[in-house]
Amino acid sequence: MPTELSTELPAEIDPGEALIRDDAYFDDGPSRERSFDARLLSEPLTLLPSRPPLALAPTDSVKEAMHAMRKRHRGCVLVTEDGSLRSPLAGIFTERDVLLKIIDSGRNPVDVELSEVMTPDPESLPIDARLAWALNMMSVGGFRHVPVTNEQGWPAFIITVRDIVEFLVESFPAEILNLPPDFRREKGLPRDGA
Repeated sequence: MPTELSTELPAEIDPGEALIRDDAYFDDGPSRERSFDARLLSEPLTLLPSRPPLALAPTDSVKEAMHAMRKRHRGCVLVTEDGSLRSPLAGIFTERDVLLKIIDSGRNPVDVELSEVMTPDPESLPIDARLAWALNMMSVGGFRHVPVTNEQGWPAFIITVRDIVEFLVESFPAEILNLPPDFRREKGLPRDGA
C-alpha cells in the first residue's frame, strides 16, 4: 500500500530556509560572479589579437592609401621611410585624416602625397608594453590606432580599440555574450547616427 508523503518540515528546519534550499537546487553550482581582474591590465600587448600593419612611403598618394585600407579592411596605414615594415616609423594616416584633411578640404586624393596629410612622428608603444599603457594612450590622446614598434623603431603591429574590446570579450565571454537583449533601454527611442 502506498504511503503518503509528508508535506510538513522537520522541526529543526525553518520554512524560509527550506525555500532557499529548494532554490539552491536549481542553481548551477557555486556562484561564479566575476569582476574585472586588474591583472588583465598588466598583460603584454602581444597577447592581443592583431594583424600586420599596412606600410606605405611618404611619397605614396592618399588614393593608394585609401585603396589599401579598403582592400585589407584597415582603419589606417603606417608611413615608414621607405614604405616597408623594415624601416623606421615616420607617420600614420587614418580614416579620420581622409575625412578631415581630404574630403572636408575638397582635395583630390590622387594629387596628395601622404607626407602632406599624415600625422608625423606618431606616438607609439614599444613591443614589450602592457595593455594598461595602450588604454592610457588611447584615452588621454584620443587615439583609435596605436602603432607598436620593435627595438629598431620599425612597426611590429597596430593596436586598435577593437583589438582591446575583443580581448576583453574573450576574457569575460559569459558575462558579455550572455547579456539579455533589452539592456534596460526604453523602447521607441529614435536611433539617429551611428
